Amino acid sequence: MPTDFEEMKQQLLERNDEFRRLATQHHELDNRLHDLAVKAYLTESEQVEEITLKKKKLLTKDRMESILRSHQETMH
Repeated sequence: MPTDFEEMKQQLLERNDEFRRLATQHHELDNRLHDLAVKAYLTESEQVEEITLKKKKLLTKDRMESILRSHQETMH
């Protein structure tokens, strides 16, 4: 049984397909946002993309947190 948050995340990464897919997606979104952040100037379409990516990243993180909470509740 996981004893802390990081252990619980690791367990979910190993055993939960949805959580693993979301973690991968979150990482990919973060990488693309980083690529945009280092640019000196964003085109209008890149600005729209940045806003969209931030929203998707937040939704992904929220879903991961929901899975973590559900998993934690089943452990108690």
